[in-house]
Amino acid sequence: MLIGLDHFIVAVPDPDLAATELERMLGLRSGPGGRHTEYGSFNRLLWLGDSYIELLGIADRALAERAWFGQRALQVLDGPGAGYVGLSLASNDLTADMHGLRAQGSLLGPPEAGERARPDGGTVRWKVATAEPDPELGHLFLIEHDSAAAEWTPGDRARRAAESHPLGGPARLARVELPVADIQRTTMRLHRDLGLQFRPSLAGGGARDASVGEQLLRLIPARAAALPLVAVHGGKDEREAVAFGCRWRVEPAA
Repeated sequence: MLIGLDHFIVAVPDPDLAATELERMLGLRSGPGGRHTEYGSFNRLLWLGDSYIELLGIADRALAERAWFGQRALQVLDGPGAGYVGLSLASNDLTADMHGLRAQGSLLGPPEAGERARPDGGTVRWKVATAEPDPELGHLFLIEHDSAAAEWTPGDRARRAAESHPLGGPARLARVELPVADIQRTTMRLHRDLGLQFRPSLAGGGARDASVGEQLLRLIPARAAALPLVAVHGGKDEREAVAFGCRWRVEPAA
């Protein structure tokens, strides 16, 4: 079962500097990340409860060129210099979800194991099933975290839930908006590959929404200079910024 939006990936030249800049602009504090030793990449994570923003950097270009997400990250870094790479949806039973979706025509690949080495010596582990990459959607994939490994134990999750950001309290990922040229084609593809059900959005303008747990994935008609948007609920004041090839919005908690 899909239980939420897991993480939003942004390629940046320097994850540490990007984390500092997002905290200055939005009042959202990043924590440490770690190294994908087999993929030549490293990151900083901005936690929003059990969802997070991944600020992804490249340490070894040759290794990154062979990684399924590294190629797109390099395209972004070699082109505009920073920007959206992909979006992950959280599953609580990846094998069952993958078999169910593939039985309905999904082109999801088989589960692959991954891990990341933390600076404190801990290791984060997960399984992913990836869809075919798309020029607009980037890398979309399902992920199931290992709850016995670092970052996903009950204690880790409880500490994240209580974390207070500089904006004045906890913050949660509310929705992700992706601009696409053909709304109908994209909704059909995401229904086929990920089982998402889209409906007309209250935002209007031809947008479509799909609920993923308590969060929203919104598709909006692509227009000139349209950028992906990350919307976060938290704090008392509305904040908005454009940085690293994306729009960022903090909306006061209801």
